[in-house]
Amino acid sequence: MRAQFVLSEIGVGLRRNLTMTFAVIISVALSLALFGSAVLLSKQVGTMKDYWYDKVNVSIYLCNKNDARISKQCSKGAVTGGQKEEIKTELEKMEIVDKIHYESAEQAYKRYKESYGDTPLADTITPDQMPESYRVKLHDPEKYAVVETAFAGRAGVQSVEDQRDILANLFDLMKGMNRAAIALMSLMLLVALMLIVNTVRVSAFSRRRETGIMRLVGASSFYIQLPFILEAAIAGLLGGLMAAGMLIAGRYFLIDHGLALADKMPLINFIGWDAVAATLPLVVVIGLLMPALAAFVALRKYLKV
Repeated sequence: MRAQFVLSEIGVGLRRNLTMTFAVIISVALSLALFGSAVLLSKQVGTMKDYWYDKVNVSIYLCNKNDARISKQCSKGAVTGGQKEEIKTELEKMEIVDKIHYESAEQAYKRYKESYGDTPLADTITPDQMPESYRVKLHDPEKYAVVETAFAGRAGVQSVEDQRDILANLFDLMKGMNRAAIALMSLMLLVALMLIVNTVRVSAFSRRRETGIMRLVGASSFYIQLPFILEAAIAGLLGGLMAAGMLIAGRYFLIDHGLALADKMPLINFIGWDAVAATLPLVVVIGLLMPALAAFVALRKYLKV
């Protein structure tokens, strides 16, 4: 009988405040969709870092005869065979070094022509203008400074460059987008909580006669509050499920059948469905618990009046 009464009260409450309940569902759905997007975007940044940092190299560019004329660092002349062998030997002794690849001026020129052969500047470049280099892959790319400290400023070395710098702007942009999503999510979450509190109080006020009778016959405070809490939880659960649907649709249409199609963005390693699947339960659980807790806190003081 008690369960039947609680269920009937939930149905009454949802019908009486249908418009506000719908507003709660939409607000919760939007805020949780933004929350899920922020979580997935954070995972995307981490995945891209792992993917690209594993591929980038530390490049040690060596002086050539052209650099000796225009570069102060190479003022002592082009790199010698002995200097190249010394650099290679020291690199091989470093524990942080995984692989070493020597690129000659001819190889550098060939790679340059393959990448920029259709540009006007490509016709003015000759093989003797391209620097020789050692491309060094590290076990831990974060320890680039060790290589830079060891070889920067050395005779025969023009410069030491970390290719991660090329990706820094991209990662900063994605982090900025993530922070913007979190800020917007916080605003939507605040709006959703205010709607939940107001909806619960309006529902309680419209049924103040019933709750007064229940208090007179000895019903506990929790039993009186339970229908209102469950109403909020149901609305939040529907919002959470709607948010989960938005995330699934976003992954399917934007990535599987959008950005990832036809090699439109071949340089980005997108997160998989496993990351989405791991985020969905969190979104649904928050959608269920957040309105229930908000209703419980709002009713504790209100029903005592």
